[in-house]
Amino acid sequence: MSNQTDRQLDEFMTRLKRIEGELQLLNEEKKDLFNDYKEVFEPKVLREAVRAVKARIKLGDSVAQLDDIIDKLEGKMSVV
Repeated sequence: MSNQTDRQLDEFMTRLKRIEGELQLLNEEKKDLFNDYKEVFEPKVLREAVRAVKARIKLGDSVAQLDDIIDKLEGKMSVV
């Protein structure tokens, strides 16, 4: 490899390591946030609620269909 390629690879790795470090810090901060509210909300329930809201936003106009399918599946699964 040429010196330029080596420098570019070093630059890439430096930036990647910085980004991965920042992501790790953000994930730790997110975990701490959920822990801060564990006296008010059960963390696993709050995480699931956030996930559900994100899914509803992503679905947009199809939320009504999602709700209909969930209602039908709940009825079928409660029998099991």
